[in-house]
Amino acid sequence: MMLGRTHEDVVRELLATARDGVVPIVVVGEPVLRVPAEPLTDQLESRTLDRLVEVMRATMRDAPGVGLAAPQIGIPLRIAVIEDMYEVSDEVAATRMRTPVPFRVIVNPEYTKIGDERRSFYEGCLSVPGYQAVVSRAARVRLRCTDLSGATVDEKFAGWPARIVAHETDHLDGIVYIDKALTRSLAANDVYADLWADPSPARAASVLGFPAENV
Repeated sequence: MMLGRTHEDVVRELLATARDGVVPIVVVGEPVLRVPAEPLTDQLESRTLDRLVEVMRATMRDAPGVGLAAPQIGIPLRIAVIEDMYEVSDEVAATRMRTPVPFRVIVNPEYTKIGDERRSFYEGCLSVPGYQAVVSRAARVRLRCTDLSGATVDEKFAGWPARIVAHETDHLDGIVYIDKALTRSLAANDVYADLWADPSPARAASVLGFPAENV
C-alpha cells in the first residue's frame, strides 16, 4: 500500500499515461531508485501485470536499452525485463563476450557470482542519462528467479549477459551502476563516443588513470 493506494492502483495510473505504449523513465535522484523493491507476489491482477510487461518492453526498446527494471518507471516491485539483440562487431562480441539475449522477464531475481574472475567495461543506464562509466563485475553469475508464469529459473550467465542481469537486479536492490563505477572513467556520452568507444576500456584506463580488470 502506498499512501492509501494499492500497487494495482499505481500501476494502472501509470499505464494510463502511456503514449504509443511508452512511459517516462525515472532518473537518478528519485527515491524509488534507492529503495529495495518489494517482491512481486499477488499485488497485480494478471491482465495488469501483462500490460505492465508490455509497456516495460516498449519503453526499454524506445530508449533504447538492453534492460529495464520496474523502479525505473516508478513501480517499486521486483520485476525487470532484459533483451539484447543488437548487432555488434565481431571484435566487440569477442572482447566483451557479448552474445544475444532474447527478450525475457525476470521476477524476484537474485544473482550470485561464480568464481573470482571479473571484467571491467563501460556501462550506461537509462536512469542516468548522458553518461557512461566503467564498472567491474563478476564475469559469470548465477541467476535465481521466476518467469512471468511463476516457473522457477536457475540459470548461469557469462560475459555481457551476466552484466545485464547484474545491472538490472541491482536496480531492484536500490543500487544504480554509478555506485559501483570507477569514477575516474566517467564520460559524457559524446566524449565517450569520440574518445573511448573501444571494445575494451584498456586505453581509457591508461589515459584517464583508473584500474581495469581483465580488459
